[in-house]
Amino acid sequence: MQKFDLDLILKAQRRLQGQVVRTPLLSSAMLNDIVGADVYVKAECLQKTGAFKFRGAMFKLSELAPSDRNKGVITYSAGNHGQAVAAAAHQWGCPSVVVMPEHAPKIKQDNCRWWGAEVVLYNKDVEDREDVTQRLIESRGLTFVSPFDDPLIMAGQGTIGLEIAEQLAEVGASPHSVWLGCSGGGLASGTLTAMRAKCGHFESVLVEAEGYTKWQTALQKGEPVKLQLLPKTLLDGIAGPAVGALPFEVLKPVQPRTEVAYLEDAFQGMRAAFQYLKLVLEPGGAAALGTLIREKARYEGKTVVVVCSGGNVDPDVFLQAWAN
Repeated sequence: MQKFDLDLILKAQRRLQGQVVRTPLLSSAMLNDIVGADVYVKAECLQKTGAFKFRGAMFKLSELAPSDRNKGVITYSAGNHGQAVAAAAHQWGCPSVVVMPEHAPKIKQDNCRWWGAEVVLYNKDVEDREDVTQRLIESRGLTFVSPFDDPLIMAGQGTIGLEIAEQLAEVGASPHSVWLGCSGGGLASGTLTAMRAKCGHFESVLVEAEGYTKWQTALQKGEPVKLQLLPKTLLDGIAGPAVGALPFEVLKPVQPRTEVAYLEDAFQGMRAAFQYLKLVLEPGGAAALGTLIREKARYEGKTVVVVCSGGNVDPDVFLQAWAN
């Protein structure tokens, strides 16, 4: 297996140049005033397909043998990774299949299909996404593209950290704390590895959806965990069932702090992003920002970076955030 390290992230950055958006690192005097800190928001909702996932998917497919690409690729996803794989496959001209829960947001299902993917729905209350995916791999000879547990995926996501470090240096800022929404850990492991190499020491905060605090449990136990009970949530972007084995090995020595995001935190983040930064975020993409606002007292006078990724929100959910 490919070794995951800073060199692989730098390779991903070179490979992805011109293929991905160098998303802005935004700030707002009004948001800073509300939080009482200098807040910098990495707007990955403006990435291709509306989420950071495109970076990892594009780098992974670029490393596949042409014969494997030609047979087609498959993944499982609540939506954003699925869209990324579908879009990357479209660019490489290869078939793609995305296994999604029945209740995945319609906008994410539709977007996967728009990019040309075959969408296979499953009932997560009675079926395991890995079992559904494995059956399709065996019957069709497809290549699996992991959402997070793959050094190439992690390295692609790590290009975010390189960009943040460059953008902070451009404005003469250094982070005291970096906040990320976290599910399997691909984003966090890649981004934090790059930033720690470029920015030195800072506090790392992983934000998890209520009912999906698997990282909190895994870090306490000292080993990756997989949840059995999967409650319904609008924070689907950070509500996967499993901690990635490779991301866990990377993040364990970092000793990140974990925070739980509740639905109101996500809605708070959506409102703040729209009002102060003119960004449209889905609940999972706004959870870290909303939770930071809730915990603002501990960050007075600090410099905080928040990665906001996921702009694929159904209109009724966006309106619900403003109705609360």
